Amino acid sequence: MIRITNVKLPLDHNEAQLEQEILTTLAIGKKQLIDFTVFRRGFDARSKNKITLLYTIDVTVDNEAALLEKHSNNQNVRVTPDMTYKYVAKAPENLTERPVVVGFGPCGIFVGLVLAEMGYKPIILDRGKEVRERTKDTFGFWRNRTLNTESNVQFGEGGAGTFSDGKLYTQINDKKHYGRKVLRDFVDAGAPEEILYVSKPHIGTFKLVGMVEKMRAKIIELGGEIRFNSRVDDLHIEDGQITGLTLSDGQQIKSKHIALATGHSARDTFEMLYKKGVYIEAKAFSIGFRIEHNQSAIDEVLFGKNAGNPILGAADYKLVHHCKNGRAVYSFCMCPGGTVVAATSEENRVVTNGMSQYSRNERNANSAIVVGIDPNDYPSDSPLAGIELQRELESAAYVLGGENYDAPGQLVGDYLEGKSSSKLGKVEPSYKPGVKLTDLTKILPDYCREAIQEAIPAFNRKIRGFALKDAMLTGVETRTSSPVSIKRGDDYQSVNTKGLYPAGEGAGYAGGIMSAAIDGIRIAEAMALAINEENQ
Repeated sequence: MIRITNVKLPLDHNEAQLEQEILTTLAIGKKQLIDFTVFRRGFDARSKNKITLLYTIDVTVDNEAALLEKHSNNQNVRVTPDMTYKYVAKAPENLTERPVVVGFGPCGIFVGLVLAEMGYKPIILDRGKEVRERTKDTFGFWRNRTLNTESNVQFGEGGAGTFSDGKLYTQINDKKHYGRKVLRDFVDAGAPEEILYVSKPHIGTFKLVGMVEKMRAKIIELGGEIRFNSRVDDLHIEDGQITGLTLSDGQQIKSKHIALATGHSARDTFEMLYKKGVYIEAKAFSIGFRIEHNQSAIDEVLFGKNAGNPILGAADYKLVHHCKNGRAVYSFCMCPGGTVVAATSEENRVVTNGMSQYSRNERNANSAIVVGIDPNDYPSDSPLAGIELQRELESAAYVLGGENYDAPGQLVGDYLEGKSSSKLGKVEPSYKPGVKLTDLTKILPDYCREAIQEAIPAFNRKIRGFALKDAMLTGVETRTSSPVSIKRGDDYQSVNTKGLYPAGEGAGYAGGIMSAAIDGIRIAEAMALAINEENQ
């Protein structure tokens, strides 16, 4: 099969034009073309009123070898690479001890799935509930302000990614094509086929719920075991070797191979690891607010007359500004046509995040606008000092919001002028339970306030209307990534605790659904190879 890259066509082209472009590029007749499929479709919107679609096409033709030789000097015509996933091991018949996976978010799912596919019959533990019960609890908090600290946006089957925009793209180096396996497994579980070829695939919460259930069923069918409401409260470590764990109900499980895929909000787990002597250190993350604009305004600015085209969908953006005070401010987890959601996992704290459905057809666009911080900014030298700072900010947001889980909010114009907001403008906040208008300039450290006040007008020069006075800020955004790093070696095991495999976003090795899932595959491979070596 031949792969053709950099195929350019106008936004309103038809399939016949795409086929003709293939024939022209390869300089062949229609009879020689057997079939073709779209591997990737993106777009170039730098000229918003003349948007170009960019294709990568896999083509089946007669006389492939001769055609490749003919185009040997054309960088856009090459052999289609083999992207089939190759399993690194198979479970030994004399396997006496099952591997354990702690956490069933994107990372834990793929650790468990790949181990199960290789025959290792993993035991998977999650502190929260099955995804549909978890969804009821989460929506119950948003509607009724009743928080379940073990079943919410952060905890439960599917992980934090279940209540997100469901973005499925990443910038990590993926030479082994793990990402392709992730996408194919998602499609097998019910995701739309288009995620295999659109340049910025996403799924959305409602579709993710059903997919997670199907992936759980597959793991169980392959011999895996999944236990919910199973929080890990202790690890058993002997002479630097993990030997098992204890659950919150007192039950003990023996295993010398445990993957730790807890997600970035398992603060009690991080505290337990630190007390047990597992090497952990503070890590940089970012803090700030959610900003909301009318999605139609963002579409018009970025797509011009093409706004509303179904191929383009709702417009997104990615912004960064380097400030005079040395801080970087950037947009994070942009959710086109989505909502701002309540994302706390602890009582008497307020945390914001963003979420979209597959359709991305809600009124507002929202994104985090955050400032990068590092351990030098934390209140102490403890490896857990980032958690301490998160809690301080989230508690302050709870108080500023009225101590009822409403979020504090402010109009962008008022924030830039440093005065409290008293009434809403054209942009209606989407956060539930509700928003209390106030003065957000008081909640973040001064260096963050200064940086955001400088960055928003700078962003306005890139996206006209970004600094709209009526745009809405809601706070606080503190769970951008893990505040700790659980260090691991080249064998993917903890640097000082053999058999413990820190994994995914919570350990500091991923950021988002795709990178977490890919890290899960790597961890599963490392566990399988280590187990087989021990059983030789």
